[in-house]
Amino acid sequence: MSRDICWLVNSLRQLNIALFCTLKSISGSPCVSCSSSVLLLAPLLAETDPAPRRVSRPTGSTGAQGTDGLCSHFRWMAEHVPAFRVPGAHVHILTSPDQFYQTMKARIKTAQKRVVMASLYLGTGQLEQELVDCMEEALQRSQESSRSPDLKVSVLLDYTRGSRGQINSRTMLLPLLQRFTSQMRVSLYHTPDLRGLLRLLVPQRFNETIGVQHIKVYLFDDSIIISGANLSDSYFTNRQDRYVLLENCREVADFFSDLVAAVGDVSLQLQPDDSVTVLEGMVHPYKGNRQDFSASARERIMEVVNTAHVRQRLEDSEDEGLSEGEEDTWVFPLVQMKPLGIQMDEQVTKRLLTDAGPDSTVFLTSGYFNLTRAYMSLVLGAGASYRILTASPEVNGFFGAKGVAGAIPAAYIHIARQFYNQVCRLGQQERVHLHEYHRPQWTFHAKGLWYYLQGQDRPCLTLIGSPNFGYRSVHRDLEAQIAIVTENEELQSQLQEQETLYQRSTEVSGSTFERPDRHVKLWVKLVTPLIKNFF
Repeated sequence: MSRDICWLVNSLRQLNIALFCTLKSISGSPCVSCSSSVLLLAPLLAETDPAPRRVSRPTGSTGAQGTDGLCSHFRWMAEHVPAFRVPGAHVHILTSPDQFYQTMKARIKTAQKRVVMASLYLGTGQLEQELVDCMEEALQRSQESSRSPDLKVSVLLDYTRGSRGQINSRTMLLPLLQRFTSQMRVSLYHTPDLRGLLRLLVPQRFNETIGVQHIKVYLFDDSIIISGANLSDSYFTNRQDRYVLLENCREVADFFSDLVAAVGDVSLQLQPDDSVTVLEGMVHPYKGNRQDFSASARERIMEVVNTAHVRQRLEDSEDEGLSEGEEDTWVFPLVQMKPLGIQMDEQVTKRLLTDAGPDSTVFLTSGYFNLTRAYMSLVLGAGASYRILTASPEVNGFFGAKGVAGAIPAAYIHIARQFYNQVCRLGQQERVHLHEYHRPQWTFHAKGLWYYLQGQDRPCLTLIGSPNFGYRSVHRDLEAQIAIVTENEELQSQLQEQETLYQRSTEVSGSTFERPDRHVKLWVKLVTPLIKNFF
């Protein structure tokens, strides 16, 4: 086994021992292996606090005021990733799960040439079935209107999450695949890190912790929704997320259609008999050589990114800067696939956090507050004011879960307390503020970043998509989001959506963690380093 697999297998084994010993101790039964188990876990628990890094911003990136400085302030992004100019009037912020759901249904029904959907999984309830019915209706209409059906439907999901249980994402889509075989494609991405003995040892419920397809992109002809929401009933009803609709933005839609197709090409292909195959010439994700798969997948995916980047540079050579008139907004796609050697999102996010100088304000939200060491160091060492919003325990998606998963909200309390203590030790309380989201009968899954330049009362930039700014988003999963930079005042007003989120929050103080409902048990503290890496 590789070193990583050995480490993970040993970690899981020691985690099981530690949990067993803890439960035995709670029940009053002595366990002679307790002390040795804790000692064996010690290397995993020795995570030191990140040293804050005082950063200096690059020459020319300070003091950008108004729209005159906007182009130069963020133009560096175009050096790293493709950039698409779009009219700000074509960008719409959706504000509720129901609006997200109803928009998708309506767009699927009227699609003429393509429906592309990328998600972690597709749920199995009534609302999800209605979404599948919309696809069926659109495909049927296409068949009736032409001898050569034009509409193509492509769905990309994660293999492990999409295959869980007897009734799952695959069984939901099989009837469509069987009926519209020539028009329908279902791809199931399988991480190359789940293989061999590890694949046999990790239970089905936890195998997705090794790495998943986490991109959330929903595309209908030349319009596209970028979101952090999955295709599941709670995301359509009472799970707060973020969603942006780019309407009639063909180049952006083409890019993400090509990106999803590229990931689909290196994924397992669902067949009408519920078997899976690999496209001819592609390396098998867990039976083939790990390095060969990653290299092949990276080449295929970067072909899409590089082609778009070259096209953008050619256009820029003809038209310097943001174009005048309607095209007052830039869209930068940020892709993060560290297992495949792709880390554009991480590079851009680090630069944004580095450039956030005094008198600028950054709002950052995540349903699972678990900043990477690098991100945390930049936040603690930057000059900007930060307002960080995360889920309170009762709106955490794992609240009330059975088994070890039920301890995850408490683990995030422990992580938040460690971060808050670090802020206090550095005397950063006036600059860095931590908030908790509250909403009865809802869960919180919204993530993103809003950037207010010095002297501006509206954000000119936002990040929106699937990443959570945590270890998994950076190192394990396939992620994608977009950076929207806009001079359009109406769109900037829409981007103030975060105000609604923060209105449902309370600011964290030292007394917050002294409350009885914030008590974290010792065994949860012990396993928190594992939870940080896998959940």
